[in-house]
Amino acid sequence: MKLAGLAHQKKSLLLFIIIVSLFSLVAAQSAITHPLGDIEVPSEEETSLIKYKGSRNYKFTERSDLRVYQNGKYIGLQSKLVSAYIIPYRNNDGLVYEGSFFVDQDTNRNKAQVGSGLHEAIDSSFIINEDGNLTMLLDNGYPTFRSFPAFSSRKIKKGDSWEAKAMRAVDPLSKGIVTKIPIYVRYTYTGDDFYNGEEVYLISAQWATRYGTGGTTTYVDWGGDKALDFAQGSHKANIIVSKKTGAAFVVRDTVDETFVYKDGNKYQYKGTISLFTEYPPAVDRSKLIAALKKIAELDEDEVENLKERIDTQPENDKHKVTVKPEADDKATKKSSAKDTNKEQKSKTEELKKKLEEGQAKQNAPILIDNTEAGIRLTMQNLSFKADKAELLPGEEKRLDQIAELLKLAEGAQFLIEGHTADTGYEAGELMLSKERAFSIAAELAKRGIAKDRFICKGSGSKKPVASNDTEEGKAKNRRVEITILE
Repeated sequence: MKLAGLAHQKKSLLLFIIIVSLFSLVAAQSAITHPLGDIEVPSEEETSLIKYKGSRNYKFTERSDLRVYQNGKYIGLQSKLVSAYIIPYRNNDGLVYEGSFFVDQDTNRNKAQVGSGLHEAIDSSFIINEDGNLTMLLDNGYPTFRSFPAFSSRKIKKGDSWEAKAMRAVDPLSKGIVTKIPIYVRYTYTGDDFYNGEEVYLISAQWATRYGTGGTTTYVDWGGDKALDFAQGSHKANIIVSKKTGAAFVVRDTVDETFVYKDGNKYQYKGTISLFTEYPPAVDRSKLIAALKKIAELDEDEVENLKERIDTQPENDKHKVTVKPEADDKATKKSSAKDTNKEQKSKTEELKKKLEEGQAKQNAPILIDNTEAGIRLTMQNLSFKADKAELLPGEEKRLDQIAELLKLAEGAQFLIEGHTADTGYEAGELMLSKERAFSIAAELAKRGIAKDRFICKGSGSKKPVASNDTEEGKAKNRRVEITILE
């Protein structure tokens, strides 16, 4: 009986091995569904090679909502919004991304809303390789996540993981001193989905914050905040990546991070950091072009009308002198004619002055250019008080026209960039150009455009469009450019 039972067990085991072998062979040849738990087993044909293929203009947003604790005591909620409009262009370095970043921040115990207003642009430029690795060319602290997400150089299937180095730029206390912390991220390809109608990869990521000379870490950013002693913490993120471009549409990072300073204070941050990439809708250019044509025609008509009025203005038309019946003596008639001629001469001079102003504005119109960032309007020869950002009277009509034009660009943001002539005082030029950009934004806001749609920057004399050796060239360089970002 024992021998018979043993033989039966051997036959059962052999049959089980044969079934398993056949099952494995079929699974290797094609993707199947596991009978227990519907586990999808991908075939070789279902592996993916994720690459960053570049991007058109896009808006980038980083939003932090973090509970802040100082030495273990809750001190409030920190809401920080970093936004940027990123514009790609090609130069000797290849495809370069140039960004104008702006920051809104509020820290309050009971208030989490970020205030709005006019924004000052923080310039940045960088290169992104196919694997997502980012190299900064102009670094003013933004973007704060660099080389994140990064992709594997090999084909991957669902469930596969890979590791890559990245970098974070942090300024926990908003001191204006950026500290760079290297991070080592473990990624896992978790699945596929659709986002805004586009096919996407779903990826999870996690990493630890390690900074300072304590414990197992010996990394210190000597160009960063010297008061920061060490930092540690954990991050877990979910990432949505476009299959078409390799761009990260959404990153949601859950944070628990502590920064310890040399004065003994310890700050802990708990909450989320969310990153978004958006592609704004295209501006209706037909409406803008029609409005621009209308502006140009109105200006031309005004000048022609002034010319006509001057040509038909009588220099000395005595027949039109009205003399009262009782004033019929020669002295009175002569006096009346003289006064009338004087009045007519004054009107003619006034018309000539208006004509000169109109012709001057025709020589310095609102120039229109198509740029990689969008339609750019250039206001030349703006009348500001000397070395100040205060506009002089006489620019109201141009501002009215531009405000009406910008209202046609629904949903767009506007980059306002101030420029000056070269006077040899770079710091002063930069400050003045920035102030003038803010001044124009404020004037346009008065005309019904929301302040938070403007990004303001000053370039001083760094981007001349004419020679600074002549007064005419300097006048052209003193300008404000408004780009309808699209």
